[in-house]
Amino acid sequence: MRRWLILAALALFVGLGAVITFTSPPALLSLLDRAMGGGSGASRPGSAIAFGTKGQTLDVWRPAGEPTANRRVVIFFYGGGWVKGDRAAYAFAARALAREGFVVVVPDYRKVPGIRFPAFLQDGAEAVKWVRDHVAGFGGDPARVALMGHSAGAYTVAMLALDKKWLEAEGVDPGIVKAGVGLSGPYDFFPFTSKRSIDAMQGVADPQMTQPLHFARKDAPPLLLITSTADVTVRPKNAINLHARLKALGGPVEIKNYPGLTHEEVVMALSRPFRGKGPTLADSVKFLNGTLR
Repeated sequence: MRRWLILAALALFVGLGAVITFTSPPALLSLLDRAMGGGSGASRPGSAIAFGTKGQTLDVWRPAGEPTANRRVVIFFYGGGWVKGDRAAYAFAARALAREGFVVVVPDYRKVPGIRFPAFLQDGAEAVKWVRDHVAGFGGDPARVALMGHSAGAYTVAMLALDKKWLEAEGVDPGIVKAGVGLSGPYDFFPFTSKRSIDAMQGVADPQMTQPLHFARKDAPPLLLITSTADVTVRPKNAINLHARLKALGGPVEIKNYPGLTHEEVVMALSRPFRGKGPTLADSVKFLNGTLR
């Protein structure tokens, strides 16, 4: 939280103080990112596009300039503890990936307390279905799709990549997911101890069915799990334990544990202002380029 407050101070410095009261910290970061040159090299050809059956919407980003077909695709799921967040606030992440050559889809999803598990996974699966059916119209290649997300978004990445039933329920071949990148994600967090996890998973008959660790399998798509030593929101043990389970099964998985970074700083490092905090973007792009061939 302290890092987000620093963003507010920086926003004041660049003349954005008037909107601080009405703008979320990630949205402030996107504004600051744009002001510091992060808006160049990326375009948003699609905004608030409807998908799914519950009124969800998504944005599409791609490299600026003349559209090119058959680009690698990244579906980015933002975090927020299942209770907050919106696609526009994470423009900084979408732009960073688009400038690296990807078509990037950022979907919104329903939030607690209006819904509980598994609604956000169902929304994620519907976003993947939309990508399968429509991303070619934006220059993306539906045969080269990866999932990426931060925190609660990384949870969605892991569950859609590991538990086949969510995509199969939407009539989507789980093999569409060729890779996944999880930033600071909860993968092994039962028993539930935080209010957000208790609220999000309320009423589940078998809590193990909510845990990505439970669905680890040898034939999973390649996963990159990024965590950090100073993350006290989602402890590094989540990534460490899932990495160990997948490795033991012979699954394709990599782990990065950044020294000294907090939960927020891992995703903030995707932005221009905080790129120097950690190699989140470089590590993610290297992994994605290696897996989305």
